[in-house]
Amino acid sequence: MQQPVYIQEASLITPLGFTIADNISAIEKSQSAIQEQDKTEILDTPFYAAMIDSEKIDTTFKSLDDASKYMKLEKMMLLSVAETLKKSTLTISDKTALIVATTKGSIDALNTDNPFPEKRAYLSVLAKTIQSFFGFNQEPIVVSNACVSGILAVAVAKRLIQNNICDNAVVVAGDLVSKFTVTGFNTFQALSDGPCKPYSKYRNGISIGEAAASVIVSKEKKTSSIQILGDGSCNDANHISGPSRTGEGLYKSIKSAMLEAKVVSNEIDLISAHGTATIYNDEMEAIAFNRAHLQDVPLHSLKGIYGHTLGASGLLEAIIGFEAMKRNTLFPSLGYDESGISKPLHIIKEVKNKSISTFLKTASGFGGSNTAVLFKN
Repeated sequence: MQQPVYIQEASLITPLGFTIADNISAIEKSQSAIQEQDKTEILDTPFYAAMIDSEKIDTTFKSLDDASKYMKLEKMMLLSVAETLKKSTLTISDKTALIVATTKGSIDALNTDNPFPEKRAYLSVLAKTIQSFFGFNQEPIVVSNACVSGILAVAVAKRLIQNNICDNAVVVAGDLVSKFTVTGFNTFQALSDGPCKPYSKYRNGISIGEAAASVIVSKEKKTSSIQILGDGSCNDANHISGPSRTGEGLYKSIKSAMLEAKVVSNEIDLISAHGTATIYNDEMEAIAFNRAHLQDVPLHSLKGIYGHTLGASGLLEAIIGFEAMKRNTLFPSLGYDESGISKPLHIIKEVKNKSISTFLKTASGFGGSNTAVLFKN
């Protein structure tokens, strides 16, 4: 029998607040962090995105260190880890792993007007910054696998613990709204002309967001711990940016997670899907969930609230899912109105009470990457 693994403390740094309670309060009020942004240093035309106020980050960061020494993403991730550690009883040891998940890291270090050295853009430098700040003994592990990075990092932590490589792990995920990411998606003609609308007939692209999130993963069970039941990750290698039309990679990831967890479809109470609001992603997910016989399970995408926070999205959305389990509350898929997918899904439209014992988090990303993780309250 494999070693049981649990999620312990967690924290969030998002445009909706720097505590989990603030974020849940905003979600319950159907508030979205996505706003029109007029930032010519990023894009020469206004665009919709969810961004964190830099002054608020700097003000909050004063309790940790001199804010001028760090880049924006570094501060966001350091604040999140500091909060998570503060809430825990964890003592960092030789058996404590640090796993850093991100898609592009501090890519803004490459901007011509950025005062920091270009090497700060390296993901290894970001990870080393976090390691040295908190005194982790082990070399940090970087998980950078497109938009599945955040939730894949949780699966990596679980497997490290089950193989006795470590006793616990701090997983931190983060990404920015940057010139690189915004202009990239704009070039793909994939930016929405308003707040994104996952699974809607009227969806026309994503809204980029930024966030940092962190959790402690451990073999130690606490009263409020969430158990990681199973995980699966499959790359269908369909296309550099386009998802599989059959949902093959996501379907196989889900089935692998269910097999390890010994869970069948009617035992899953909630799905937190990727739901980017692009035409092909949402359709692919609908096909995959139907193939896995999960079309009747309550499902939401949080992209209409936070935008697409890239490598942070999987962990951010998982943490909101943990809160849904603890509160027995379904949170809505903001922006959804009329179905725009060919297969039926049970998309949550409003906040409602429901007993939630088993929760599935999925993510999909560029290059055909897919990850699914099952959790139990």
